[in-house]
Amino acid sequence: MGRSKNDVWVGLFVLVGLAALVFLALQSANLLALNWSSTYRLTAHFDNIGGLKPKAAVRSAGVVVGRVGQIGFDDERFQAVITLDMDTRFHFPKDSSLKILTSGLLGDQYIGIEAGADEANWGPGDNVTRTQSAVVLENLISQFLFNSAAEGGGKSAGPASR
Repeated sequence: MGRSKNDVWVGLFVLVGLAALVFLALQSANLLALNWSSTYRLTAHFDNIGGLKPKAAVRSAGVVVGRVGQIGFDDERFQAVITLDMDTRFHFPKDSSLKILTSGLLGDQYIGIEAGADEANWGPGDNVTRTQSAVVLENLISQFLFNSAAEGGGKSAGPASR
């Protein structure tokens, strides 16, 4: 009787531990976003979103003020359409801008808000027009290499020998 009682407690402890590990894994991968506060939706168009993913953070001054809701494609404008779920506690002027930024050199991408000075604030269903696309590392490297090759190809080999 005593052994089966211990087995039940050990089994329960193992199940709780596994549930905690699964919760931590989902939370750290941004696959589980527990948010009990109310939100309002904004949309924004970007030329290039890089590796931005749904559930990515929307930050202002380093503080998470919302999350990326959905990512789609506009067939008429040939741009990415991002839906943002903004926390209702935070309000930003209508002339604020959105940028896709990266945490560290090769970290996750998120949307940064640069606040404007307009008196009117964004509201539910607004479309943000001031956006800056993601900086793609591969494009920067290829541009640097192309510029280096163009400069190197136009230089002479050196002074003529006598």
